[in-house]
Amino acid sequence: QVQLVESGGGLVQAGGSQRLSCTASGRIPSRNWMGWYRQVPGKERELVAALNSFGTPNYSSFTQGRFTVSRDDDKKMVSLEMNGLRPEDTGVYYCNLRALFTTSRQEYWGQGTQVTVSS
Repeated sequence: QVQLVESGGGLVQAGGSQRLSCTASGRIPSRNWMGWYRQVPGKERELVAALNSFGTPNYSSFTQGRFTVSRDDDKKMVSLEMNGLRPEDTGVYYCNLRALFTTSRQEYWGQGTQVTVSS
């Protein structure tokens, strides 16, 4: 069973930076996406950014070059560097692992970490 544990988050002023990290445990299927989703107040959970096991990134448009996702497969880690934070980035950020199989996929989620950006 895969488990994801996040670290980072907290309170930051607008324009500031934060780094979120997520460490996975357990056996991780070789084909996968690892990344971050968020849920901001009043909205559904949405993709922030992710990297697949080939290193191909997928960023949501709102990141606009402010966020960088990276992964270290040896350490089973995925990180999110966030710069130029805005109050509208406030929300709960979730680490996600999407394991891809031939005819199915399996999603794993971290517990979530709060990011609050003050104006």
